[in-house]
Amino acid sequence: MEPAINLNIKAIQHIGIPVTNVVMSALFYSRLGFANVMEKQFDHNGEQGICMMMKRDAMIIELYQLPNNALPEIAARKDGHIDHVAFDVADIDEAYSIIKEGGFNIIEPGPVFLQFWTDGCRYFNITGPDGERLEFNQVL
Repeated sequence: MEPAINLNIKAIQHIGIPVTNVVMSALFYSRLGFANVMEKQFDHNGEQGICMMMKRDAMIIELYQLPNNALPEIAARKDGHIDHVAFDVADIDEAYSIIKEGGFNIIEPGPVFLQFWTDGCRYFNITGPDGERLEFNQVL
């Protein structure tokens, strides 16, 4: 195994998620407390796509929608998809209750325990408008 390079990486800058309807996705993430802090068009093969940066505290999620002619490109992707984005929470039971009350699509019937870290962790997942998984996780 090669040694790590000496590169000063401070934190994850953002997570990019390709979406099919950026407005619907922005509304979904705004319900989770994210705010649209940037919205710009970009060129993709001569047509215009749209990008929104959704921010909550120090977390940024980039939602981007390619032009209509590129939608098959998203569906055909076999790599590069994000499996999930995990949010650190202080109280997993409270987070589960709030998310459930909000009517989000929760995958698990309740928080799940894993023997990770020193004392374990508890988590649950929801799905976003394009099937992306969002994990809420409390390290115990």
